[in-house]
Amino acid sequence: MIYPENCLDRLGFSEVRELLYKHCLSPMGQYMVSKMQVMTKYDQINKFLRQTKEFKSILENQEPLQISSFYDIKSLADKIRVEGSYLMEEELFQIYLSLQTVFSVLRFFEERKEVYPNLEALFEHLPVEKTILRKIEAVLDPKGKIKPNASAKLQEITAEISKAEQEVRKRMDSIYKQAVSSNWVADGSLTVRDGRICIPILAENKRKLKGFIHDESASGQTVYLEPEEVFTLNNKIRDLEFDKRREIIRILIALTDELRPYQPLLISYHGFLTKLDFVRAKALFAIEVEADMPVLVTEPRIKLINARHPLLYLSFKEDKKTVVPLNMHMNADMRIILVSGPNAGGKSVCMKTVGLLQLMVQTGLLIPVHESSEVGVFENIFADIGDDQSIESDLSTYSAHLTKMRYFVAHATPKTLVMIDEFGTGTDPQFGGPMAEAVLEVLNKRKVRGVITTHYSNLKLFAGNTPGLENASMLFDNDRMKPMYVLEIGKPGSSYAFEIAQNIGLQPEVLALAREKTGTNQNRIDSLLVDLEREKKQIYDTKIQLSTQQNKVKNLVSENEKLQEFLEENRRTLIREAKLEAQTIIKNANKLVENTIAGIKENQADKEATRQLRQNLHKELVQHQVKEEKKVVKVAEPLNTPIEVGDWVQLLNSDTTGQVLEINRGNLVLALGDLRSVVKKDRVQKISNKQIKKLVQSNSFSGRISDAIGNFSAELDLRGMRAEAAIQEVEKYMDKSIMMGFPFIKLIHGKGDGILRKMIREYLRKYKQVNRMEDEHADRGGDGITYVYFN
Repeated sequence: MIYPENCLDRLGFSEVRELLYKHCLSPMGQYMVSKMQVMTKYDQINKFLRQTKEFKSILENQEPLQISSFYDIKSLADKIRVEGSYLMEEELFQIYLSLQTVFSVLRFFEERKEVYPNLEALFEHLPVEKTILRKIEAVLDPKGKIKPNASAKLQEITAEISKAEQEVRKRMDSIYKQAVSSNWVADGSLTVRDGRICIPILAENKRKLKGFIHDESASGQTVYLEPEEVFTLNNKIRDLEFDKRREIIRILIALTDELRPYQPLLISYHGFLTKLDFVRAKALFAIEVEADMPVLVTEPRIKLINARHPLLYLSFKEDKKTVVPLNMHMNADMRIILVSGPNAGGKSVCMKTVGLLQLMVQTGLLIPVHESSEVGVFENIFADIGDDQSIESDLSTYSAHLTKMRYFVAHATPKTLVMIDEFGTGTDPQFGGPMAEAVLEVLNKRKVRGVITTHYSNLKLFAGNTPGLENASMLFDNDRMKPMYVLEIGKPGSSYAFEIAQNIGLQPEVLALAREKTGTNQNRIDSLLVDLEREKKQIYDTKIQLSTQQNKVKNLVSENEKLQEFLEENRRTLIREAKLEAQTIIKNANKLVENTIAGIKENQADKEATRQLRQNLHKELVQHQVKEEKKVVKVAEPLNTPIEVGDWVQLLNSDTTGQVLEINRGNLVLALGDLRSVVKKDRVQKISNKQIKKLVQSNSFSGRISDAIGNFSAELDLRGMRAEAAIQEVEKYMDKSIMMGFPFIKLIHGKGDGILRKMIREYLRKYKQVNRMEDEHADRGGDGITYVYFN
């Protein structure tokens, strides 16, 4: 139940309806928009929301669903029902085009069975009767005109007309040439009068040529004459034209009779097209306002995350401004939210946002919120917004408010959503405040849900001490004296009456007198509220700073973990290389010793030969020792000066270098490339700038490149990702692949309905480096895997 009748207008739903009208392709879709009603059944709302979400997905993924235009075939089907009636060529062609759209849409969903189950329910059990198309195609050409061979008789008449027209043209040309040679003709060529071809003859020569005069010029000097010889032929053509028209009508009657049995089916096709146009309009509107489907629940509760007023969003979008999102929740424990704060601070917009989004959900529209938001189903939606005073009904402003309050109290239930703007206004605040408090208490006992805006202090105190009610305020920047449009739940807000008055330049004596008249207690309360607002602002700013610092700490921890992984991998690599080198040395040494022993045996322990072999062995060992010494890490000459911030240092027993960022007692914070690390001061030595250049050039670049190439995999798994996240991963992966010169990469995106595969391939076509893309072999994944080959 919606109360009062102008509730939809006051909350802005009528403007939303107007925007939906613009997205409709047909009057039938617009008619459905005009008949939209607030629903109260969970299953029905859920079905409508999911249909809109599925169509939005089709549009966003640029699926090949062609719906350009269609016509009101219901009126044509109703015309067919009458015996003896017939459809004109244009009407038959409208049916033909509309049915082509129907069958194209049905084919689209048939190819994607069970991908869009809620949209498929629109045409459940709807047959595809292409006989209708064939019957129309036998009579009409592709432009919607009767074919010359639609019947044997029509073809014969058409041929006779063509032959007679040629004869008329031949006779007329002959007579015209003769008249020209006799100088009977006025300036000009053959012309048409009353559907007949005529010769323009000078008035003084009209008796010299026998024929029928159809017209004369304005001056009377020229007459338009149809020669007697052609007159009979033209009459014959006219008779043939009548015969042709009668034959066409006969064909149209016969075709209409053939289509009459399909009249109920045409009505069904009309209904399908109308629903499709309606859902399409809702999906386009959802894209326009960046709407999504919230979590729909059966309980009467609301949890809005990053909610935006759709009309305000569109208005700000044109001015290239952004809307401050609304975050609020309403449940069994916190049923009514009492919003207070300064004028023009966003209280009414907050309340109207909640009301409008609730109306949109219960009419099957997606709303501009985060998809994790939750919206329940309410049986009643009541609103008291604006001034409804009426001379005719003898109602003042306050009387109109009280009339609504009476209705609210009489019909309120736990599944009622109430929105009241400026609660209690319109009369003396001394009496209006207590009256509003009494109504609020009764509504709270009825366990209704609602958002109420007010400036009354007694209502703020009542909400703070009553279970089920919760104070909330719109944040205000005390320094700049400007509203922040952020809803803060938990504490009431000040009206900032004196602060705003002072800010706009109201005279000090007026302000001082107003403060005296307000009363000490009220001033104290208002001052406390202002202080609370200031503290909330400080807490809000502190939270932001703390969040920034936490992010910095997380980044440092992440960098430290990466450095540890880098050092650990370095250590494992060095150990592995050392083991391999040791095995090679032992192998070569064993081989050298064996060769020496074999040589001694062959020479039968000859002293000279043995001495020579020993010298060779010693020589090989000395050469190997020299090579090993050259491989020792080059340690730079240490500097004896104290280490300061900005100096370059080298880790002891390592070629790793870094720059000092901070000095904390005995610890140094070093920048090791892109990483940060904390190292004891006694584990490093200071080096000069010349030495650092040599070390960096010789070690860092090649080591990083080799590590990057060694850790890179030419395979990327994108399964389970959303399209936007997958595209971002592909972009980063492509940059690495191209930089490292890989010939090809393998992208695993899965099959599904093919949407992710299509979007990835469309994105990859933007790269000039991509030579071609191929599917994996059918036995190894088929079109669920894409190979990308580079130039």
